[in-house]
Amino acid sequence: MSLSLSRRQFLKASAAAGGGLVLEFSFPFSTTAADGAATEVNAWVVIHADDRVVVRIARSEMGQGTYTALAQLVAEELDCDWSNVSAEFASPNEHIRRNRIWGSMSTGGSNGVRSSQDYVRKAGAAARTMLVQAAAKRWKVPLAECSVDKGLIIHQPSQRKLRYGQVAAEAARLDPPKDISLRDAKDWKIAGRPLQRLDIPDKVRGKPVFAVDVALPGMLHASIAQCPVFGGKVKSLAAHAVQKMRGVKTLVREETFVAVVADSWWRANEALKQLKIEWDPGANGNASNETIAAQLREGLADPDLPQARRLGDAGTALASAAKVIEAEYQSPYLNHATMEPQTCTAWFRPDGFLEVWTSTQNGEASLAVAAKTAGLPPEKVEVHKMMLGGGFGRRGAPQDFVIQGVTIAKAMRGTPVKMMWSREEDMQHGYYRPASLVRMKAGLDAQGRLIAMHTRIACPSILEYLGIARGAANIDFTAVRTLSDMPYAVPHQQVDYAKRNGHVPVGFWRAPGQQNGYYRECFIDELAAAAGRDPVEFRLAMLPEKNKDRLVLEAVAKAAGWGGPLPSGVHRGVAVVNGFGSYAAMVAEVSVSAKGELKVQRIVVAIDSGYVVNPDSCRAQAESNVVYGLGSILYQENNVKDGRIAESNFHDFRLPQISEMPKVETVLVPTGGFWGGHGEPGILPLSPAICNAIFAATGKRIRSLPLAHHDLRRT
Repeated sequence: MSLSLSRRQFLKASAAAGGGLVLEFSFPFSTTAADGAATEVNAWVVIHADDRVVVRIARSEMGQGTYTALAQLVAEELDCDWSNVSAEFASPNEHIRRNRIWGSMSTGGSNGVRSSQDYVRKAGAAARTMLVQAAAKRWKVPLAECSVDKGLIIHQPSQRKLRYGQVAAEAARLDPPKDISLRDAKDWKIAGRPLQRLDIPDKVRGKPVFAVDVALPGMLHASIAQCPVFGGKVKSLAAHAVQKMRGVKTLVREETFVAVVADSWWRANEALKQLKIEWDPGANGNASNETIAAQLREGLADPDLPQARRLGDAGTALASAAKVIEAEYQSPYLNHATMEPQTCTAWFRPDGFLEVWTSTQNGEASLAVAAKTAGLPPEKVEVHKMMLGGGFGRRGAPQDFVIQGVTIAKAMRGTPVKMMWSREEDMQHGYYRPASLVRMKAGLDAQGRLIAMHTRIACPSILEYLGIARGAANIDFTAVRTLSDMPYAVPHQQVDYAKRNGHVPVGFWRAPGQQNGYYRECFIDELAAAAGRDPVEFRLAMLPEKNKDRLVLEAVAKAAGWGGPLPSGVHRGVAVVNGFGSYAAMVAEVSVSAKGELKVQRIVVAIDSGYVVNPDSCRAQAESNVVYGLGSILYQENNVKDGRIAESNFHDFRLPQISEMPKVETVLVPTGGFWGGHGEPGILPLSPAICNAIFAATGKRIRSLPLAHHDLRRT
């Protein structure tokens, strides 16, 4: 594929046009330079003549550290000098043209490392074998006489040496090995270490480019307005005066949105505000919190719900239980609130090729929808994956912002157009964490042991809304997880799912189904109190020996000093939840003033992910989960009024402040033997641990979030 601009020309032109940040794009297909200075040994590994190693990364980087962790895994098996390693994003276009050579390009569900670790490590090991084979062939010696150390191939009998850069071209011509063995984790030298992340130094210098930073020569800007009521359409548009405003180039009217294209985004957005748009809200103009709550409550009352889990006979066991406890919990819709609003730059080049620049969690999906929207074969589309200013699931599926960006650019063929949503548009047109309502009923025997639990949950189906296949009985596993796969040894269990899809779009919010951990673990605390048992002891009694949930619970209890003395006015709460391949337990320490003012003082979290590639990144993700989840516990919610989202910006959808951030201590307890994730597990026990600590402090059970609706003063 030939580009109309060389990389150097592109950078120069972009800097001149943007007057700001220089774009640091990587085009993997051009890494093998024309002068032969770099060689692709295989799709993952490019080696320069001076021994610099470039590792291609198929996943997206949104601050979680996947970019570095995957490079570590490849470099570990390659056995190169880490100081010579850099990384670049793999090209989605090349990915398609080379028969999906890089595997999955999707980044979500804490899958970045855990679902690709095997084949990326094998890519590194294969490249190492080919390099050694090339050296042995040049020396005409047996392969077994050669060894490798930090990118240096050594013939042991003669002590002759060759650098990777000296044999890379010869290695690239060899067939990849068929049998590949991987290093045992105990022998790791690069993986498993808290190495400096590859993206951080450039981020400190403001060098990387996010989608909002893209600046191309001659680029125009677009601001967009969508129907405030989900599912609504444009009814009429009065635009005559706006078309005469300074800088305005054109208007794009589609069935569901209107966009203004101008020579600056500010002018485009100001013109958009002046448009007189009449919207047709459709059938959902009267939807509200109340109608949605009624729909969910009707779901719980349905006598014929499909069962996500049935173990024993919960009904009979509850009828004969010594004590029965019931509770109802709920949580609201939540926006992802990424700091970078949805943005897409598209350029229909004069030669018929389409280029797209966007922050995406799935480069292949972005390319597919861009090609479909443009009416082009995928081979004639390139998506340049930018660094993400927050993802949390919003930039995975769907790819609505890419569809809109490409649609708008079609009206300006030959000219690049950057479409960027306003903060208000972003807040009111998300794919929200589902609102949900759950009713739990449990039975204790005469000894205070949990013998039966019946759970009914009503919420929308993310999978159905996004058109993703669901499992048996039409049950969305993201809606019932943590409830239907409870690790506690309870002989009688039943979980019913009431799918109640409303008009509000729902999607993958960090740790989909995360609120179920809040429901279950707060209710487990209620049961412990009813049984007169310590919350940790009550849980341990239901977890078998050598169980990984038990391991992290014991680890966090020890690290937090559970049962030990606390400062005056400070109280503890605990929770344990597994998910996304890992096991997590948390202890929260909180204080509540006489005025009901909450302060989360300390969070201790223990995580078993099997293996740990970069301990520093894993600890950073635990801290990230705390700060991201804290807002949803304290005050964040999205309310529906007249069919639309009421909140519009950060003044009414607050983000946590530095002063609200607790001390976070992370205990990594990797037991090996499996690959878990770190991007999401740390958020799973957060809300129940905090709410259970609030009960310890105030005697009040928190059965709905956010806490802003509750009076926390002790009664």
